[in-house]
Amino acid sequence: MTYDVLVVGGGPAGLNAALVAGRQRRAVLLLDSGAPRNAPAADMHMFLSRDGFPPAELRRIGREQLTAYPSVEIREALVTSAETEGSGFVLTLADGARVPGRKLIIATGQVDVLDQVDGLSELFGRGVYHCPFCHGWETRGMKLAVLGHELPQVMQALYVADRFSDDVMVCTNGHPVPEQAAGKLAEAGIAVDETRVSRIEGKEGEVRLVLADGRVLERQAVYHRAPTRQHSPLAEQLGCQILPDGCVRVDEFQRTSVPGVYAAGDAARLEALPDALTFVVTGAADGARAAVWLEQELFRQDAGLGG
Repeated sequence: MTYDVLVVGGGPAGLNAALVAGRQRRAVLLLDSGAPRNAPAADMHMFLSRDGFPPAELRRIGREQLTAYPSVEIREALVTSAETEGSGFVLTLADGARVPGRKLIIATGQVDVLDQVDGLSELFGRGVYHCPFCHGWETRGMKLAVLGHELPQVMQALYVADRFSDDVMVCTNGHPVPEQAAGKLAEAGIAVDETRVSRIEGKEGEVRLVLADGRVLERQAVYHRAPTRQHSPLAEQLGCQILPDGCVRVDEFQRTSVPGVYAAGDAARLEALPDALTFVVTGAADGARAAVWLEQELFRQDAGLGG
């Protein structure tokens, strides 16, 4: 069977793309490896009617609602490669199966590349947070630390100090603080500790940073804006243009530089935007937008109208 739409990724972007395309009676295959970026988070925010909702529950309900559409098939599978074949695409799965489709939506997201600090990955999303938009309200009034030494990481301390706490410090984990930030941090009264962090331990609301010199910094929450990389190599394999920050370049219709390939969610962004928005609600919106314009492209092709 050749599907009309292949959707790779079962997060908000992929689920919403499958929903929109399925409702247009397109044969859709949603492939999900089951490793979402926000899996460590207990709840999500800034999604109207779902504020504070567990991300896993949102995915469960999304999948359940897709069962109302016989045009949509969901398959638990890791996609290992993608290639063009004729006017469409073929995906190869981890079990060796090959799946053909006319159009492709990449909604595989990104992966956070955390600092190599013992305990950091265990607390990420549950005491260590990446985004003050997502978690700032919950950490208001707390004693906060910002972990990192790159300029965007360090400057995050200025933001959380302005919005959420009057007790913020920066831990650069053995690196010097960027010169561009030193003066601003001092003016804001934000302390800087350049000692290497040996490990992070504790729990939500009670986080300890154990330094290499034996000192222990008692904080209630930590922010760590980790760099990211693509969760899947599919876009690169297909020759999609990748922006310097690792995001797939898309236009306002969620189209990549490769005809027939769309990308949605935090895997992709417009070139004109300085950074990708990685909110659940924007991922869902991207998925809907990609599916709408993909459907229009299929309709024009089938009707002999070009496109």
